[in-house]
Amino acid sequence: MPLSLQCELLGVSRSSLYYRPVGPAALELALKHRIDEIYTQRPFYGSRRMIVTLQREGQEVNRKRIQRYMREMGIWGLAPGPNLSRRRQESLIFPYLLRGLEIVRPNQVWGLDLTYIRLTGGWLYLVAILDWYSRYVVAWELDQTLEIPFVLAAMRRALRQAAPEICNSDQGSQFTSPHWAALLQEAGVRPSMDGKGRALDNVFVERLWRSVKYEEVYLHDYATPREARQGLSRYFDFYNHERPHQGLGYRTPAEVYGAAAGAAPHGGREGSPRRELKPWLSQEDPTLKEAAFLS
Repeated sequence: MPLSLQCELLGVSRSSLYYRPVGPAALELALKHRIDEIYTQRPFYGSRRMIVTLQREGQEVNRKRIQRYMREMGIWGLAPGPNLSRRRQESLIFPYLLRGLEIVRPNQVWGLDLTYIRLTGGWLYLVAILDWYSRYVVAWELDQTLEIPFVLAAMRRALRQAAPEICNSDQGSQFTSPHWAALLQEAGVRPSMDGKGRALDNVFVERLWRSVKYEEVYLHDYATPREARQGLSRYFDFYNHERPHQGLGYRTPAEVYGAAAGAAPHGGREGSPRRELKPWLSQEDPTLKEAAFLS
């Protein structure tokens, strides 16, 4: 069957059939890879310090470009900034629930974040869900965009193993989506979000990113997404089950997570009914939406 007839039957134009995507420019790739290295070493660097560092290395860059690249990479300096307490009315923002909370068991608090994974000819985005008590990586996922589906896929996979009492995140668009809120509500998980003065709340996940990149990503130049997925799969298995963790008394995250959580799945809530949450998604007042998770 000729291609023209195939296009007619499928309702697509022939020009789109012959289109070949144009990859990112070599200069953009090199800059983003270098930004990733600097940020991994110094995650408190914002665009201003990033520009100074790059210019000292001989790069001809301006702030507008670096801000755009950092925004596309999904990174920003880990420091309190202006207007962090100003909330977008169209988004679902939840209160911070960890102030003064002592974390004493697995599946009490999970944290998650996203990071940039470089390829030789492009990049991917990685999301990981970390149990704060044991540093165990419960689930992770890769994608080529920062859209929400791969974040939801990672969380669904994690929830098949256990359900935390609280899940903490930043106020990124993925975590202020009604789809994300509905998933947590269905599982009986209370969402918590970093707010004003809480710039370092995800420090555990930031330390994980540092380990992942220095111990795996920077040692292997992934050429394709498949290579990246295979390499990260091997690394996370090593990280969870073989790598001694200094903060855990040189035990592995799996040893700490399994020893305490194995006898009581779902964060020690096995056999106890999950609380019925109020139908906050149908409420108009955003303060009432937050109160539903506090009740």
